[in-house]
Amino acid sequence: MTFNEVIGQEEVKERLKQMVSEDRLPHAIMLCGPSGVGKKALATAFACYLLSKTPQEETMLQKLEHPDLHFTFPTIKLPSMGSDHMPVSDDFIREWRELMLKSPYFSMDSWMTAIGAENQQAIITAGESDELVRKLSLKSSQGGYKVSVIWLPERMNIACANKLLKLIEEPPQQTVFIMVCEEPDRLLETIRSRVQRIDVKRVDNESVRKALVERRGIDEQMAIRISRLANGSWLKALEELQVGSENEQFLDLFIMLMRLAYQRKVKDLRRWSDEMATFGREKQKRFLEFFLRMLRENFMYNFQQQELCYMTQKEEDFARNFARFINEANVLEIYDIVNRAIRDIGQNASAKIVFFDLALQMIVLLIQK
Repeated sequence: MTFNEVIGQEEVKERLKQMVSEDRLPHAIMLCGPSGVGKKALATAFACYLLSKTPQEETMLQKLEHPDLHFTFPTIKLPSMGSDHMPVSDDFIREWRELMLKSPYFSMDSWMTAIGAENQQAIITAGESDELVRKLSLKSSQGGYKVSVIWLPERMNIACANKLLKLIEEPPQQTVFIMVCEEPDRLLETIRSRVQRIDVKRVDNESVRKALVERRGIDEQMAIRISRLANGSWLKALEELQVGSENEQFLDLFIMLMRLAYQRKVKDLRRWSDEMATFGREKQKRFLEFFLRMLRENFMYNFQQQELCYMTQKEEDFARNFARFINEANVLEIYDIVNRAIRDIGQNASAKIVFFDLALQMIVLLIQK
């Protein structure tokens, strides 16, 4: 993979290249930023940039099969694994390469689907850090760098995090760690203090628009609208292109919740909560993040700030009559409730209870108009 395949992010690309040209490349880098902005693509492109010295290496990197390129990512324990086996990334490396070669812009939910684990919580185990120690202790097969790309290090369990800390403190010679992180506050402070953090901003609208036109063949006006809706995320831009996308499903669920809450149909709200509980936890969190976006957009629409609204036509059609229910009397309280639900889902609370509690509170909050 090359930097040309990364959407936008020219500033970060140049910064990474400059580190190499000025011979001041740190042994551990952490790319931080929201989902869908290209952190994983940047990390992989930079790893290939460091390792691509000969035609033979370029050929290996095209398949992401270079012996000095190591990927670490969240995994799950399959029923076929023995009781004493701690899952490691190599157990799923075939699925990883297939997904990465298709596109490095994918979500945790897509990754879980690829490994057949939609309803599980993926983590990085201590077995993975042991495997990294073993791999990185070997000499570089090509005489250059050894690069370890770690996707979502915040999902390491504590045993893995402690072992990785020791590895970062005493890195093997010519080893570079590139972490791709979305929630750095969940990492050990001792790890954060030993890496050079680079914040990756949202992709500018113009880069998204240009990529939609040139890479996806989208007409100019549609590309402009999608680039605004994507809010700096190429992943969201791709989702908007899909017919019957997840966001459309989320909008239907959001509309149903608001109508049932306004009508105070508690039994129907219970059924709505049961349906939400059938989703995997990652999807549940994505719905709640969608909820927060709808909260913001309707609040802005209510105050006639349409130029600051970023909605699809269907979302705007609903907002036209609904936005008046989201106002200064309830917006902050609803925001806090939804964020609390995101936290509870992340901590494995009962989804049925979390969503039913949210639904019941919406009954009260919607009448504060």
